[in-house]
Amino acid sequence: MNHYSNGNWKSSQGDPTDTQRFMGITPGYPQNKNFLEAFDLQEMEEDYLFELEIRNYSRNTIKTYRSIINNFYKFLKDEEELYDERQVLRSFKRYIRHLKREKNVSQNYIYLVTVVVKKFFEFGGIHILEEVKTPKRTKSLPKSLNEDEVQSLIHAPEIHNPVDSSPTSESLRLRNKLLLALLYSSGLRVSELVTIQTNHLDLEERTIRIRGKGEKDRIVLFDDDTKALIEDFLEKRTCESEYLFVNRSGNHLTPRYVQMMIKDYARVAGIKKKVTPHILRHSFATHLLKNGVDIRAIQQLLGHSNLSTTQIYTSVDMETLKNVYDRAKLR
Repeated sequence: MNHYSNGNWKSSQGDPTDTQRFMGITPGYPQNKNFLEAFDLQEMEEDYLFELEIRNYSRNTIKTYRSIINNFYKFLKDEEELYDERQVLRSFKRYIRHLKREKNVSQNYIYLVTVVVKKFFEFGGIHILEEVKTPKRTKSLPKSLNEDEVQSLIHAPEIHNPVDSSPTSESLRLRNKLLLALLYSSGLRVSELVTIQTNHLDLEERTIRIRGKGEKDRIVLFDDDTKALIEDFLEKRTCESEYLFVNRSGNHLTPRYVQMMIKDYARVAGIKKKVTPHILRHSFATHLLKNGVDIRAIQQLLGHSNLSTTQIYTSVDMETLKNVYDRAKLR
């Protein structure tokens, strides 16, 4: 008996661990009920997301999974024919077509929807989507800033509202400049940046203890210039908080706030490219690689489990590639 089948799923050959697939022609299956009546997908969703939380999936990942499952569930509620697994399979394929044609979503989002819904169904013992092949992801390389653009961005707070020299404004200017400097000099994810606590800092060693994806800890570095900014900021900030970066209410900043702030400062700095926290992280990795740092060291600093992920982030620009090629003096 499947826990989510509302009593309508029968085990095959008397074995409770060998669950039959949902079929409109399954012996004993109530023909007057469709898929959504036969299975409690909402209860299954809560159990599934709870399981992900126990397995240390990040809040952002769980939020994304919840959204994907809910959107698919809403689509199924408008489907009329869901009385056997073939009809449910067709509905899933129609949903993917709907996302492509009506929502114009990216290929990577289609990949994510397929993976999430398949895993969700498998969690509940529903094997309807087994034949669905996972689509390929596109591997477009993220953009990066050059060194001059990074420096212009980090110094942008100094020219933003320069007439206001109040203590509050000075603390805010220092906070924002330090925030930009840390994103670049330490290669942090924005979710990691906003949750840095002051007791995670070791100024003498120039390190920060970071809790990254999957609740994994790692140590990141920062340079002497950033160290001076941290010391200056901690001396002048007026809010007592366990978090390094806080808003006026004393709560830590949100990733969305940081994203919007960086966009504004990029405009102040005259940078025409799209600038995001992730692009600063990628710039950090690219510049390290360009200056001869071993890719495995970069992998450790970025907190990647697989080296292949680091290789995608650290694309070498063509000018650097030409210089390396010329130095090799191939014959």
